[in-house]
Amino acid sequence: MTDARQDLYENIMMALIGDGMDVSGGIKERIYVILGGYEVQSRTTEVALLSEDRNEFLIRKFMVGKTVKGCTKRTLEYYENLLRFILPRIGKTVDDITADDIRYYIALRQKRDKISKCTADNELRCLRSFFAYLTGEEILQKNPMLRIESIKGARTKKEAFTDIEVEKIRMSSGDERELAIIEMMLSTGCRVSELVQIRITDIDGEKVLVHGKGEKDRYVYLNAKAQVALTMYLECRKDGNPYLFPGGMPQLVAGGKTKGVKRNVLKSWWKEPQYVAPDFYLNMSTVEAMMRKIAKRAGVKQANPHKFRRTCATMALRRGMPLEQVSKMLGHENIATTQIYLDLREDELEIAHKKYVV
Repeated sequence: MTDARQDLYENIMMALIGDGMDVSGGIKERIYVILGGYEVQSRTTEVALLSEDRNEFLIRKFMVGKTVKGCTKRTLEYYENLLRFILPRIGKTVDDITADDIRYYIALRQKRDKISKCTADNELRCLRSFFAYLTGEEILQKNPMLRIESIKGARTKKEAFTDIEVEKIRMSSGDERELAIIEMMLSTGCRVSELVQIRITDIDGEKVLVHGKGEKDRYVYLNAKAQVALTMYLECRKDGNPYLFPGGMPQLVAGGKTKGVKRNVLKSWWKEPQYVAPDFYLNMSTVEAMMRKIAKRAGVKQANPHKFRRTCATMALRRGMPLEQVSKMLGHENIATTQIYLDLREDELEIAHKKYVV
């Protein structure tokens, strides 16, 4: 670090002389003595640039580590985008960030940006993983996150569909594909990200191979209703796409655009042999929008793919499936995570207590 005391001294003297002040009488010596007790570093744009380069380097190191660990592309993008959002707002080189800097950042986000406790805790979890990696690799000496506690928000009870709501939703499906998606989610409890990536070759009778979080594969199973709905849907498929639920904009086999094609035909293009689709699966947001529309037609509130997953878990437990097996079906590593999904009524708990507790 270059000592900039002399430069600072000269700038102060020039400013005093410029203002017409008398610098005689030992004032120069007194200023110099005062500056002698400090180390002074000039602030330059090169220092700021070095800080940005250092942070960028550490983010990339972290992303490589997460990639080697086997995180999915979606998880990697989540970490990278969040770190690129947080670090510039803290405004320091990663090496210099303290626990107080992080506390101040989170307090500002909650007060000024009005983020929820859940969002705040998610950002802390990202930073916790980031600093744990850097200290574990001995890139950093200290981990400021060790002094930061998690933010616990109030857990709101999330409900599953009732039996009547499930039947209303089934009756409100618009075509074979919508019904197949509904029955698949109710039978398997798949995440929507897992559902859309299923290939037709992943289906083996009543058994389906799904690709879960962290690239962990598992088998899920189809009940009778799901098997019938799936068979009806696949019998209608004429497009040749390898995915169970194909996505992308369809094109005519002979080439050309879909302009001028009737809307009802385009909606069910996968039934028409003259259309082909790219080798891609249905977008998750498309499935989410589809479920909201179906629920609206059925008069059911707050419908989303995750609620189907919760309903599957709740119904399985009500019918006697052990919690450990429900957890395995959902692809959870921790049973505590599974318990969040369950929607058990007080009367069911009372009946179970009488049955099992002596």
